Amino acid sequence: MPEKLASITAVHGYVPDHVLTNHDLEQMVDTNDEWIVSRTGIKERRILKEPGKATSDMGVEVVKGLLEKSGTHPDEIELLILATVTSDMNFPDAANTICDKCGINNAFAYDLSAACSGFVFALHTGAQFVKTGAYKKVIVLGIDMMSSIVDYTDRSTCIIFGDGGGGVLLEPNLEGNGIKDAVMGGDGSGRKYLYQKSGGSLSPASAESVANREHFVFQDGRPVFKAAVSGMRSSVESLLSRNHLKKENIDWIVPHQANIRIINTLASMLDFPMEKVMVNIDKFGNTTDGTIPLCLWEYEKKLKKGDTLVLTAFGGGFTWGSILLDWAYTAT
Repeated sequence: MPEKLASITAVHGYVPDHVLTNHDLEQMVDTNDEWIVSRTGIKERRILKEPGKATSDMGVEVVKGLLEKSGTHPDEIELLILATVTSDMNFPDAANTICDKCGINNAFAYDLSAACSGFVFALHTGAQFVKTGAYKKVIVLGIDMMSSIVDYTDRSTCIIFGDGGGGVLLEPNLEGNGIKDAVMGGDGSGRKYLYQKSGGSLSPASAESVANREHFVFQDGRPVFKAAVSGMRSSVESLLSRNHLKKENIDWIVPHQANIRIINTLASMLDFPMEKVMVNIDKFGNTTDGTIPLCLWEYEKKLKKGDTLVLTAFGGGFTWGSILLDWAYTAT
């Protein structure tokens, strides 16, 4: 009997309408377009400006697209996992809110937090439910509203992040196309280099923490860069080695869109051609959990059934991981 795999049968993405350009940022902090592009590759990013809207609202748009594309009724969805670091609230989780807003009544849902690695962690998790036969239709989302935790007076971080994300529908596949393998990793000692200081149980919100601007993202770029390249490279190489694959066997690498220098360095170290690396950081910036599904959404029409992809990500914590999959359909 053929092995049952979890395959991606639909992909969809969403970004807000408001565009924050490098020129706009020049009016806000001491920076300029050339400096931003040369160091990050980012030309613009999207920001959710509509009052009363949050991560779950972007998730609703993604889920609606997935259901429509796949001809799936909301009641057919059995599980929804949302990878995010910007849930609407600390609790309840935004995944349940998304289900409620989309009329998904027969699923359980939860948020998963692993910084920028969250989507690959969630995809790996969702795939197990399908592969074991527990569920037949699982939605995995990666969405963040980073503008809610970015300090727009800090030029080192405000130029990087944007809002948006995407998601996939997972279903069983007996044709050999689907998620084949995954390598995940973590190193908690890296927590001091990339974090949000206050708002958790260690440092609850207070007048002092707000005044000290401790609820925004902090990043020490140099050690993060080094660890990101190392984590993604090692997980990709491990994945290829244990599956007896060479770089020539891979049709696309889909890296987390953190920084164009990280992406270029990773491709160089893997000796992998950039024309087979998905890149859209120039348009959307770093949407944290949203970058990989946004790439899959943008490149969907370039993908063919049977294409072999490697998804790879690195996030604060530190966390990292890579997934090997064969694409299950050719978009029409």
